[in-house]
Amino acid sequence: MELQRNTHHVFRIMYHFVWIPKYRRKVFAEPYRTDLKNIIEQIGYDYNIEIVELEIPVDHIHMVVRSEPKVSPSDIMQVIKSISARQFFRLYPDIKKKYFWGGKLWTQSYFVETIGNANEEVIRAYVKNQIINMDKVEVKSRQLKLF
Repeated sequence: MELQRNTHHVFRIMYHFVWIPKYRRKVFAEPYRTDLKNIIEQIGYDYNIEIVELEIPVDHIHMVVRSEPKVSPSDIMQVIKSISARQFFRLYPDIKKKYFWGGKLWTQSYFVETIGNANEEVIRAYVKNQIINMDKVEVKSRQLKLF
């Protein structure tokens, strides 16, 4: 995973999301799956959310995204769920009427986890040893005295 940059930050942030349709309906067969994928990818493009992976089995969604530090996982989900539901129901009002009579495509819940290059033990050891490493560098780089 490569570093990303903007004017004030250097970062590497990825999230893995999983969420389900209301009532765990198995509605995402073709052609609905392809259309929903296109909708979600367009939302990512419009809102500067890089969708790295997106897979849609018949009854849930798996998505891996890259994002900026100022965008929280809950903001990402709010944007994707609300716009995708509206667009999906606009394309398929019959699906809304048949399976989602309450008017909601998604449940409120979702799963999210961060994805990184290192595991927790490596990060904790790195943070724990920062003072020791800084002291070693400082000892090696002491400036010579003139007199």
